[in-house]
Amino acid sequence: MGGKNTEKEKKEYGKMEEYTKYEVARILGARALQLSMNAPRLLRMEKNELEKIKYDPLKIAELEFKAGVLPITVRRPMPKKIEVEKKEEIEIEEEAKEEKEGEAAEEVAEGAAEEAEERETVVEEPETEEVKETESISEEEVE
Repeated sequence: MGGKNTEKEKKEYGKMEEYTKYEVARILGARALQLSMNAPRLLRMEKNELEKIKYDPLKIAELEFKAGVLPITVRRPMPKKIEVEKKEEIEIEEEAKEEKEGEAAEEVAEGAAEEAEERETVVEEPETEEVKETESISEEEVE
């Protein structure tokens, strides 16, 4: 099996048009492994045919593949399709989410600024009260 499949190879492999050369190699390798572990053959073969191919599991797997009796399939997962409308909806949702995150960040920043201002005023208030208390005490002590 070269790079391009010739007409002879296509006829030879029956279902070759359905499988890539890599899939064929995988199928034949899997079946040859099964045969080498004493799995039952799916084709009836004469003893002289088996001796001719020297009981080679790969050759037996090839013959079974050509005959189309292998119960091995290939899964080809397809990518998920997203319709154009769904893409637009997703983009709109993402933009809305980004705006909400931006607003939330601004609110957090504003809240932090307000808290900082409150702390400053809280810090100033006790100082002024203490100062007033000390002034009132000193005036009372003087009298």
